[in-house]
Amino acid sequence: MSLEKPYLDVPGTIIFDADQSRKGYWLNQFCMSLMKAENRERFKTDERAYLDEWAMTEEQKQAVLARDLNWCMRTGGNIYFLAKIGATDGKSFQQMAGSMTGMTEQEYRDMMIHGGRSVEGNRHLGENGDAQPQNQPQGAAHRKHKEA
Repeated sequence: MSLEKPYLDVPGTIIFDADQSRKGYWLNQFCMSLMKAENRERFKTDERAYLDEWAMTEEQKQAVLARDLNWCMRTGGNIYFLAKIGATDGKSFQQMAGSMTGMTEQEYRDMMIHGGRSVEGNRHLGENGDAQPQNQPQGAAHRKHKEA
């Protein structure tokens, strides 16, 4: 029996619930392994070989290799576990969060200092706020990537 999930209608949000937890179990275990220096070194030496030691899906492995945190989250990754990948790469949590919106670190910092995203147009899917799927990602980093 499936539980009702009214929160699935919140744009720009992936709720880490029991289903996501089951889906991302091995991805999140891999991330936690990066807490040990020897595992970080093994991962940095040959990322694919290290990922292949984990019972992750191929999609999860590709998401990690692409360092696409939104993709990782869609496949069950928890942002607090995924932060271990960023730390391994020498990235701050703020840099990681900015990358998820296509913003530069400075743009993301400025947005958060000014109160984050407005709820206007972002309460439900289908509205036209900046967190809506059709408006993601935004920011100079995304525009630069698109032009390249």
